[in-house]
Amino acid sequence: MVISSKTLPDKTVERLSQYRRNLLICLAKGKQHIFSHEIAQLHHITPVQVRRDIMLIGYSGTLRKGYDVKELIDLIGKILDTDEGLRVGVIGVGNLGRSLIGYFNGKRSKLSIVAGFDANPDKVDKVYAGVHCYHFDKLSEIIARENISIGIITVPAEQAADVAEKLVIAGIKGILNFTPKPLNVSPHVYLQEYDMVTSLEKVAYFVKKQAGI
Repeated sequence: MVISSKTLPDKTVERLSQYRRNLLICLAKGKQHIFSHEIAQLHHITPVQVRRDIMLIGYSGTLRKGYDVKELIDLIGKILDTDEGLRVGVIGVGNLGRSLIGYFNGKRSKLSIVAGFDANPDKVDKVYAGVHCYHFDKLSEIIARENISIGIITVPAEQAADVAEKLVIAGIKGILNFTPKPLNVSPHVYLQEYDMVTSLEKVAYFVKKQAGI
């Protein structure tokens, strides 16, 4: 088994994360081996795509049994995770921020939300799903103290650019932007933007096409 040292394409990384999630479910049900067409069916993609993704990380199955589920889960973990784990901060502890904290809590041992930040005094110094909320003014201090390397932005759109700038100055290496405001950040910071309105409109478009509306 050879772990690829190359930087993988964005979409491959996304699919590997999705594969691991469903492979963990399969393993919990007692499934020890799985074929590419079974993984493909779970993710509504082609078996060829699955095989390409898995070949990129240096793994291969057998014609008779397919992929070893536990081995594949472990290998994806070595590709996606770090040995010491990464720590995450959520900036904006409104409804969305609190939902993300609650949902993600305990989902991944190598990726943990360790702090929330907000300017609302009613939220500061409260604990949400085990995560302490600090005042936004303490952003740089807490990021340094808690060794936070990823920031999730869930503030109102008009505040997103200012928050992103402060995160970069504080030394954040990756940003997940949940606001509809497109951001520009330093090239050394990885930026992932997720616009829920755009995603919903995409779903609506295909519903419209299928229904002939």
